Order: sequence, then structure tokens, then C-alpha cells
Amino acid sequence: MRDTQRSEIISTQLRQIAEQAIEHPDRVFTSLIHRMDVDFLREAYYRLRKDGAPGLSGVTAKDYGKDLEANLIDLYERLKDQRYVAPPIKRVWIDKEGGKKRPIGLLEVEDKIVQKAVSMLMGAVYEQDFYTFSYGFREARSAHQAIGAIRAQCMEHGIRWMYDADISGFFDNIDWSWLRTFIQQRINDGGLLRLIGKWLNAGVMEGDQITYSDRGTHQGGTISPCLANVFLHHVLDEWFVNEVKPRMRGDCFIVRFADDLVIGFQREEDAKRVMEVLPKRFAKYGLAIHPEKSRLLAFGKPASRNEVRRGDNTFDFLGFTHYWARSRRGNWVIKHKTASKKVRKTVQALWVWCRDNRHMDLTKQHRILGSKLRGHFQYFGVRCNMRAMQAVRHHAERAWRYWLNRRSSKKALNWERFQALKTRMPLPTPKIVHTDYALVR
Repeated sequence: MRDTQRSEIISTQLRQIAEQAIEHPDRVFTSLIHRMDVDFLREAYYRLRKDGAPGLSGVTAKDYGKDLEANLIDLYERLKDQRYVAPPIKRVWIDKEGGKKRPIGLLEVEDKIVQKAVSMLMGAVYEQDFYTFSYGFREARSAHQAIGAIRAQCMEHGIRWMYDADISGFFDNIDWSWLRTFIQQRINDGGLLRLIGKWLNAGVMEGDQITYSDRGTHQGGTISPCLANVFLHHVLDEWFVNEVKPRMRGDCFIVRFADDLVIGFQREEDAKRVMEVLPKRFAKYGLAIHPEKSRLLAFGKPASRNEVRRGDNTFDFLGFTHYWARSRRGNWVIKHKTASKKVRKTVQALWVWCRDNRHMDLTKQHRILGSKLRGHFQYFGVRCNMRAMQAVRHHAERAWRYWLNRRSSKKALNWERFQALKTRMPLPTPKIVHTDYALVR
């Protein structure tokens, strides 16, 4: 059982580090690792998601928690004596748009705990340095706040051009030497740096073969989002604030969620200047802009509805399509709807799930399918997006009925019987969850 008093002590320690980082923005922290005692590791364990897939050993977080205290004491002793070893990471592949695959690393529970602990320490320092336009994998920040920031910036500052940029294989191409240099500018703790080095150098197990790399950080690693934010803070964010914005003739802004980013401009010439220099900036640090997935588009307030229909003035970001439309009062506003490729992916996934689980107990089917839909609506439940959410629900009902009909050839589930089933076991209805995006300034 979680000890709330000990948890509060850890939170107090992190706040103290954060206060020091605020008071001394130029301070380099050289002694953080000593705070990772058994209590700190325990808190890291409790802050972990417990539903993640296990690593090579097959040990789950639940399994580890059965003898948590003994396991944590042993882990702490190995960390203290520098006997801790980062084992190879299990690699799996998940589907992406366009039929492509994305590699995901599955870590051992102990690796997740230690990485979470290090992320907590680094976050206490770096949260004071990161800019407000960085929203990914940060406390009290969300994708919906990023969406709200885009809307506010475009409508309030006369933004007319949008640069939708994509970084090619970002997580696989993080330069370790630059990453270490960046971290040492704020945290130069030898023990902490050694741990990060162990995780970066840990091989990847795929089948019965281990491979090693000299760059990148594993997607799926608990520490990876923190390292990604540190890297792009120095490579992109500081550069944009200190060098780009002062040289622009018009207003501009950037919104970044991890490696997903958009940059808005008042003037086309400013946008083209940044488009020319940004690839050179990235190349210096081993990164590249994807030429096919990055584009500049006109995104100013339309003069008429005909202008909206003629122009390709929409872009996708964080699963939403962003576009100009009239409000109920007749004013031009930016609205958001589920991106069509995201709708297709969701519908396909629901179809496959209903097919593969058609023989599952009906009550359990209803519960899991309902959970999937509620998760979808929770994220995409923004204003003006009801039609897209209703379409997903409609397709879920169709898939459910279609594959229930194929459980048996003896008894067809006609429309009348399916309606009776829906009355007994209704699927969740779409709801507008995010009425205001609670902008962080």
C-alpha cells in the first residue's frame, strides 16, 4: 500500500530542487543521484503505468510488486554499488499510417523504475527551463492545450502562414554526444550521466539477435520523452526564441509536442527564411526535416466561404485537422475535427478487434468495446467534432453486429434483435469533453 506521507516527502524534495532551479537559472546541478534512495524508487514505481507490456524476462509490474520492498532494496543496493546493469531491450513493431511500422522498446520493470526516478529528478530541474510552447510529456500540459495555443495564436495575432514540419526519425537519430553536452549544461552529475549512458548503450533484442547503435533513444523508454525534450529545447526552442523571433519582420509562434511541431507566421517571407535555415540548424545536430511530410500553407482568415473551398488551407496536428470555418454567430474561427487518417485507423482497428474477439463472452465484449470508444471520445471530444465521433461509433456498431452474426451459422442476428441487444448493452455516445483548452502562458 502506498505511503502518502513518504510520497509527500518525495514531492517536497522535488519542489525544493525546482525552487533552486528557478532561483539559480545558471546553476549546474552536480549532486542529484544521492536522492534516489529506496523511498524515492518506491515512489517512482507507484508513478509508473502498470499496464505496460513486459520486457524480455516477462516480469510485469504486478509481478514485481508482489515482493516490492525486497525488490527495491536489492535494486537500491545495486545502484549504490554501481552493479546495476541495463539489460537488452525487447523490440516490437506497431502499425503506422501508410502501412509502415514503428519500433517500440519494451523495458524490464526495474529499468522503468530507475528511468522514472531519473526523469523525476531531471524534470524538477528542466521544467523551470522549458518554454511554455513545449507541451509534450510534461506535467499539467496536454495535447489539447497545444491545440488551444494554435487556435489562440492564429486568431489573435493575424497569422497567415503555417509551416507544418516533420523531423525524420527523430528518436532514432538523437546524437549522444550532443545530448550529453546539453545535459551537462544543467545537470553534471556523474552517477546520473552513467545511468543514461547505460540505457543508451543497451542493445535491442529482436528474436534471438542483439543489435547495438551509436545514436538514438528507444521509443517506449520511460526516460526517452525527457531526453527528447532536453535535446529539442537546446536545438530548436532556444534557437527559435533567441535567434529566429528577433529577426522576423512580422509576428510568429511555435507549438511543439515532443517531435511534432508547427510554426506560424504573419508574413510569407519570414516563413520562407525559416524554411531555408531550419534544415541547416537541424543538420548541425544530426537531424533532418522530412521533405515529403513538411509543407508551408496559407492559413490566414478567409475572405469568403469560396476561398475556404478553393484553397488547401488545412493541416493535421496531434490527430486533428485544423481549419477555418464560420461560428454560429457568423465569425471566422479555427475549428478542429478528427483527422481522416485517424478516423480510418480507428475504424479499421475496431473492425479487426471485433473480428478477432467475436467468440468472446458478450458481456466482456461490450465492456472492452465500450472502453475503447470512451477512450477515443475522451481525446477527440472537442467542440465541432461531434460528426466525426458519431461516425466512429456508427462504424463500431456495424463491425460489432457484422462479426456477431458470424459467431454461428445457425442463428442470424437480424436488425431487430441487434436493436434489442443495443438497448440492453448500449455503446457509449460521443461527448464534448474539452470545452475550453486551458491555455498555459
